[in-house]
Amino acid sequence: MADNKELELAWEFVNNTNRSIFLTGKAGTGKTTFLHRLKMDCLKRLVVVAPTGVAAINAKGVTIHSFFQMPFGPILPDTDLDASKSFNRKFNKTKIDIIRSMDLLVIDEISMVRADLLDGIDRTLRRFKDRNKVFGGVQVLMIGDLQQLSPVIKESEWHLLKPFYKNGFFFSSHAYQECNAVTIELKHIYRQDNPTFINILNEIRNNVLSEASAAELNKRYIPPDFTPEPDAGYISLTTHNNKAEATNITELNKIDGQNRFYQAKVEGKFPEYAYPNNEALELKVGAQVMFVKNDSSLRSAILMEKLEKLFI
Repeated sequence: MADNKELELAWEFVNNTNRSIFLTGKAGTGKTTFLHRLKMDCLKRLVVVAPTGVAAINAKGVTIHSFFQMPFGPILPDTDLDASKSFNRKFNKTKIDIIRSMDLLVIDEISMVRADLLDGIDRTLRRFKDRNKVFGGVQVLMIGDLQQLSPVIKESEWHLLKPFYKNGFFFSSHAYQECNAVTIELKHIYRQDNPTFINILNEIRNNVLSEASAAELNKRYIPPDFTPEPDAGYISLTTHNNKAEATNITELNKIDGQNRFYQAKVEGKFPEYAYPNNEALELKVGAQVMFVKNDSSLRSAILMEKLEKLFI
């Protein structure tokens, strides 16, 4: 990572200044690697949060709503965050101590964070830190790519929010406008080293696909009636979860044998919307299983080994 000037610049800003930072870049440019390095080597007292459960797991942090105990509806400037009866807004002593001692707040997948939510974070930090400083004086590192996932805002929610914000993105928040964040864009792609492929990805990303790139992609076109052999190793990519679910059910039904059902064990406060997988898992002996390794603990490794013996 030492050969990337942008990454080293970000490292210097985080560790040697109190300036808030928006760290952005295409997929594969090292944003997640930078976050992991920060957690290992940064001397500042930091907290890592993300807008969704899956993003929080990947960042090895917690969700914004759980850490800051935020409501899920629109947070208007005159909203009394402590008046809601639908969730617990009373911070315990441990949480208060963590916030008061915090030097750096890292928000991963910032592109998904609504403007009002970032302002809600600002109000919470001011409450327990310095009321007269944006984010209570805490340095904020915002990591994400604005050309990936955007904030989820229902039409009814935007109707309430639009008098206060130009759009729903985090950079329209009052806190972001005030914090004078420096933007650092990572441009070197580590994940791919094929220049032709990188060029095609960039063209698609910017919606300027050339005829030459389209022709290169079409060389690999497979007709819709193509059916791969079971052991050919193809992976199906779909646009929606329900399509993936339909494919899984179809393939599972092709396997003879008894269905086996496994129910998730949920510990503590873990809302259903944040589940990384279905609460009930249906499998058969011989089913193809794809593991997403988010938990590096010994217990997780033992569980994965048992599942592999059963189904692979």
